[in-house]
Amino acid sequence: MNKKIVIVGLLGALGVGLGAFGAHGLQPLLSESQLTTYKTGVHYQMLHVGVLLAIALFSQLRSDKLLNRAFWAMTLGIFLFSGSLYLLSTRDVLGITNWTWLGPITPLGGLSFIVGWLLILVYGLRQKQ
Repeated sequence: MNKKIVIVGLLGALGVGLGAFGAHGLQPLLSESQLTTYKTGVHYQMLHVGVLLAIALFSQLRSDKLLNRAFWAMTLGIFLFSGSLYLLSTRDVLGITNWTWLGPITPLGGLSFIVGWLLILVYGLRQKQ
């Protein structure tokens, strides 16, 4: 079993499911602003799932610590960035309006994405033609 591919499949399926749920189940319950926030979470999740798949497949050919760290940084980014946006946008519906700590979590997820991308950059710079 390839753990990374399993994670990619799980996060991809979850992203599609959450996107469909947002479009059909949450639309009547959320304001336009909340729905936009929710969709941003889905968008970033699916974008980074594609990157995770590329890293996971490439890692099968060539194992590298930088790529491994990039994979895990972006996975963490999905949970922190997208996850916090899902919760922030639905907190009225979920009854978690007092969870004020969610706001600062989102930028930490964004930072995790940036770290992942920078690790890919460093990996590329270290490669010889």
